[in-house]
Amino acid sequence: MSTATGSGKSTAAWRNWAGNVTARPVREVSPASVEELSAALREARAEGLRAKPVGTGHSFTAAAATDGLLIRPGLLTGIRGIDRAAGTVTVEAGTPLKRLNTALAREGLSLANMGDIMEQTVAGAVSTGTHGTGRDSASIAAQIKGLELVTADGTILTCSADENPDVFAPARVGLGALGVISAITFAVEPVFFLTAREEPMTFEQVTGDFDALVTENEHFEFYWFPHTGNCTTKRNNRSPGPVAPPGRISAFVEDELLSNGLFQVVNSLGRAVPAAIPGIAKISSKALSARTYTDIPYKVFTSPRRVRFMEMEYAVPREALVETLGELKAMVERSRLRISFPVEVRTAPADDIALSTASGRESAYIAVHMYKGTPYQAYFAAAERIFTAHEGRPHWGKLHTRDAEYFADAYPRFGEFTALRDRLDPDRVFGNDYLRRVLGD
Repeated sequence: MSTATGSGKSTAAWRNWAGNVTARPVREVSPASVEELSAALREARAEGLRAKPVGTGHSFTAAAATDGLLIRPGLLTGIRGIDRAAGTVTVEAGTPLKRLNTALAREGLSLANMGDIMEQTVAGAVSTGTHGTGRDSASIAAQIKGLELVTADGTILTCSADENPDVFAPARVGLGALGVISAITFAVEPVFFLTAREEPMTFEQVTGDFDALVTENEHFEFYWFPHTGNCTTKRNNRSPGPVAPPGRISAFVEDELLSNGLFQVVNSLGRAVPAAIPGIAKISSKALSARTYTDIPYKVFTSPRRVRFMEMEYAVPREALVETLGELKAMVERSRLRISFPVEVRTAPADDIALSTASGRESAYIAVHMYKGTPYQAYFAAAERIFTAHEGRPHWGKLHTRDAEYFADAYPRFGEFTALRDRLDPDRVFGNDYLRRVLGD
């Protein structure tokens, strides 16, 4: 029996947030320190068990599934230290982004950019390449300045640009294939204000002005409502303040009623009566009105998302976005598909991380969703054919059918990553079926 806190035989299946992935590990462990984590990995390796950490299960893929040792990071939480001179914070890997954001705000600090939800653990978010939208500021992983990684033999590696740089560079988006991250050091800056401007636009307006909208705004994103020519846009830019959040009634109507409560009802109706979806889409795409508000970053970047769904997202070269999205719209219009969820579009600058979806190229992201319980395969398959025709790279934590052969062509530094994996985990202690498919064996 492992000495790690909370270890024992597993009696229950593990399921992800969307409910489409189930795993039955032999044992679970909840280490309370990096030393306990190291001991648990040494023991698993000695027993011939594979091992995987799980966060909050927000990946739609089986990236975290294991039939061996399931590592729960719930006791590896909290801030280890803040270095104001260096502009960094070191945080335990199991800390949810929500807790990190609120803790940083109390200290007068903030990440430069973040995704649109904050339920994930920091390690889970960076390991799958979670991103927001940004002209200049990239994914959460691109904001990493250092990380602590426990390898298959229990070795604790401290990694940064100066220490074990050959491990640090690829491990920022590591898919859980190189080791278990136990702590991360992020770059942070003094907290600032963002002014959000949300505004309806037509599909033709957004796509026609896409390059200008991206260039003129620090953070630009939009949603297109299938079966309509309607979009809603969001521009986030730094401002001097002061805080001017949405009014209580506006926030309730826009964020709770229309984006969660009513949206749940609408999707349930669409699932029961698919023929009604185009008509519903025309109404719901016009329900969100223009508004402007100002707040600290995490309150502007992130939103509550309680309606459950399935998702596929691909990164295409930014210059290919308009053509790719146009083909997606044409495909939906000529098909019998009925899509009740809007399509989300975001951007990111190029970065230098081997398996980042923005590795070496400016990227635009197209995310397609289907309400949970609704058949999604035909829609996602048709969308994926379009995305891959434009050299798309799928989000590592969202549904896709690509394999190692595809990724070897899609990522110029793919071989660099797999060679490091061979060195750090030759016995595939961290392997599973998903990693066998996407990385090879």
